[in-house]
Amino acid sequence: MDGDGLGAALRAWRARVRPEVAGVPYRGARRTPGLRRDEVAMLAGVSVEYVIRLEQDRARHPSRQVLDALARALRLSAAEREHLLRLGGVTPAEPGTAEADALALLRVVGTQAFST
Repeated sequence: MDGDGLGAALRAWRARVRPEVAGVPYRGARRTPGLRRDEVAMLAGVSVEYVIRLEQDRARHPSRQVLDALARALRLSAAEREHLLRLGGVTPAEPGTAEADALALLRVVGTQAFST
């Protein structure tokens, strides 16, 4: 992993996602903009503790599945998702491969789930 790159990127992406856009119910005033860690964890299907460890660069070698789930939760673009994968030490799938096609389909399905 790239020093503090993954944690800093996750914090920045989390701060820019408005809760109402992500479908998170209103829970009162916020001291900082964006999603809370527990909301990202809920949307990504991982523990809050793991999100904290990732943001603090204490988690080593997150899986592609976790990184993809975080990318969906944080509503990342394709380029941002690839950057996230690289920061997490995962090589993005080559375009045109079965893996890339399956991941593209999962992104479409995940986007549809967020937009309903």
